Amino acid sequence: MIILEDIALRRGQKLLFSGASATLQPGQKIALIGGNGCGKSSLFALLLEALQADAGDIRGLKGLRISHMAQETETSPLTARDYVIAGDAALFQTLQDLTSADAAGDYEQSAMLHQRMEELDGYSAERRAEQLLLGLGFQREKMDAPMSAFSGGWRIRLNLARALMAPSDLMLLDEPTNHLDLDTTLWLQTWLQAYRGTLLVISHDRDFIDATCERTLEIARQALTAYRGGYSDYERQRAEQMAQQQAQSEKQQRRIADIEDFVRRFRAKATKARQAQSRLKELERMQKVAQAHIDSPFSFNFPPPGKVSDPLLTLSDASLGHGEHTVLSKVSVSLSPGDRIGLLGKNGAGKTTLLKSLTGELPLMAGERTEGAHLQIGYFDQQQLEVLDLDASPFLHLQRLSPTARDQEILDFLGGFDFRGDRAKEAIRPFSGGEKARLALAHVVWQAPNVLILDEPTNHLDLDMRHALEVALQDYAGAIVLVSHDRHLLRNAVEQLLLVNEGSVEDYPGDVEAYEKWVLSANPAEAPEPAAQPAPTTEDAGDRKARRQASADRRAQLQPLKKTIRALEARLEKGQQALDALQTQLADGDLYTQSAGDKLAELLKQEGQLKRELAEIEGEWLEQQEALEALETAAS
Repeated sequence: MIILEDIALRRGQKLLFSGASATLQPGQKIALIGGNGCGKSSLFALLLEALQADAGDIRGLKGLRISHMAQETETSPLTARDYVIAGDAALFQTLQDLTSADAAGDYEQSAMLHQRMEELDGYSAERRAEQLLLGLGFQREKMDAPMSAFSGGWRIRLNLARALMAPSDLMLLDEPTNHLDLDTTLWLQTWLQAYRGTLLVISHDRDFIDATCERTLEIARQALTAYRGGYSDYERQRAEQMAQQQAQSEKQQRRIADIEDFVRRFRAKATKARQAQSRLKELERMQKVAQAHIDSPFSFNFPPPGKVSDPLLTLSDASLGHGEHTVLSKVSVSLSPGDRIGLLGKNGAGKTTLLKSLTGELPLMAGERTEGAHLQIGYFDQQQLEVLDLDASPFLHLQRLSPTARDQEILDFLGGFDFRGDRAKEAIRPFSGGEKARLALAHVVWQAPNVLILDEPTNHLDLDMRHALEVALQDYAGAIVLVSHDRHLLRNAVEQLLLVNEGSVEDYPGDVEAYEKWVLSANPAEAPEPAAQPAPTTEDAGDRKARRQASADRRAQLQPLKKTIRALEARLEKGQQALDALQTQLADGDLYTQSAGDKLAELLKQEGQLKRELAEIEGEWLEQQEALEALETAAS
């Protein structure tokens, strides 16, 4: 169990956490959510001990094997296969030492290293690495290519494969689906469902969270709040809390108005002066219940397209590909105003080839591409982020597109993408990936296209921005062609599905759920394998008896400790639930009246007692856990 207690952290002038607390139970799969810049990656850095908290404590990390998906892409002389195997650092070092020992003819050392390979399940490493690479969309013939042969997005996939390869008790994944297509996302989802360790994953993909995670941890207002279930469960619980909080706030505001009215009317009257003063003191003591603010900072609409034709764009009996290589044949697609098309298909099937052929960026190998009058294409893909001018502001980016537009018009538009005040006129170089993605999307929307071609538009966008995009697409009057691994967006933004598969483009008769089932049944993901047992050795009956007795003795020592730890964890969970219920009571504004003073005092007393009891239980749990770890270390 990992316990974060009263964590405070600043990055520069920005306060990320203040009194933040959370408990991560062993084996839990937890989604970490929150707006861009709230501190999700910083929390990962705290768990990796790359950052130190300004205050508070993190317990339970000692002795944990932590696997982490790196966000930086490195240049390595290793092949893709070896880079993934190197995720198991101990195994990779053993392989290197074995190669050196064999080259030096040191057979004694080589024999010892072969035994170590058995212990580390090293002889299956190449097969396991291949399975990960295939699952993440790599072609077998490219597994021995050097890292330098892969683009940035594929290197991120290699970082993910490396994290999955590493033996771990705690796995930290930061936006693992950002550079994956839908098919690969489904593979990863299944793999993680079988993972036996504790998983903490930063994600803005609600369907992925729902399928993978049993708990949701939200970062908001410098605090950590845990919710049972995935994102859909979080949304429901959060809405209920907001409704309750809003009702409490409104009730309190009515009480405040009554007090202020009484004081205003009777303050000057001698017979009522004492009562008026009493009510003023009540007002001072009253803990203000904040109003529920659930409005998203994002709100935008696509400008209505101008003159349009029907059809807007047509491909007729087209062959699509690169150079002499044909990827898709006999493709016929017609786009009319109001069409909403989603593209399905595995990685490498030709979805991006089709999109670039529609835009005209990729010339046809055969067939015809016909543009309607007044065609205006808005094309978004991940390369749009790479061509942004890092030294220009969001305002300047749009002003360059429309030199005659009024300044206030541009600023109002950017406000819908949460570029407000000075932020709209700051250079974007230090902006986060999410902020740059929002700007690239704003760049497309500003041009009022009548055909939208979107290739993974939700990468790097948080949930609020994804929702705003979904709403805007629903009201869009032009034609949409969408590729996305975000199943929620596909369900809510498109009406027709096309399957890109085996060199052709065909109507897909089912829905997103049917496609998901088809992919999972056709390509079942292999669950992570448990560490292999050591190979049997030749030993006599006496040795076997002694070994079994030693093993039984160890179990006899460990079992009471494990039982005690489980009991303490159950007490912690029960105590935390009681504390949560008590703090819900303390949020009631009626408690902060003079007549309820005794009840309030009693509840505060109970809260203090519960906190002390929980601290004692946590201390005892830590002692027992350290004792267990010491025994396990001595036995190994």
